[in-house]
Amino acid sequence: MSILAPNSQILYREIHNREQHHQFLNNGVNLNTLKSYGFCFVDKRRSDWKKTIKREFRIHASWPDLSRPSAVEMEPIENVEQLDQILASAKELSQPIIIDWMAAWCRKCIYLKPKLEKLSAEFDTKLKFYYVDVNKVPQTLVKRGNVSKMPTIQLWKDGEMKAEVIGGHKAWLVIEEVREMIKNFV
Repeated sequence: MSILAPNSQILYREIHNREQHHQFLNNGVNLNTLKSYGFCFVDKRRSDWKKTIKREFRIHASWPDLSRPSAVEMEPIENVEQLDQILASAKELSQPIIIDWMAAWCRKCIYLKPKLEKLSAEFDTKLKFYYVDVNKVPQTLVKRGNVSKMPTIQLWKDGEMKAEVIGGHKAWLVIEEVREMIKNFV
């Protein structure tokens, strides 16, 4: 690319992009490289070259945090007694729990479950995540949760349901709503 200047100097650009970001992925390590290049000035009247070359390299490396899991598998709740035990232990620890009410035939439920497991890794020490497959449990458990639509994600604290998100829309919106719900109660 060249530009004709009023003083008859031609500006040559060595590289089209002044700053280029490159990402390299090498064995789980991200390397972000920033490159800056200068310009070459030519005055055709004098036939001499004046070059200005400037190069900067800044490398930033980031490694994944291996001390924390990337996803934590949710535990199933299969009957009312198990729910009561979970709620009692959570009350003793004064720790809220998240229950995902789902069904095996529900596509959104199946799609949302691994995303909730990734979210559970973020809050691994602060709360626990559980799921209930409404077709495999007694209806008394489903009535106890007061669930009519699926997927329904509820936050339980001190033995009672405090908040819920009914996930009939896009998964990323549901995850953001669940994240906000958790931040309000944790």
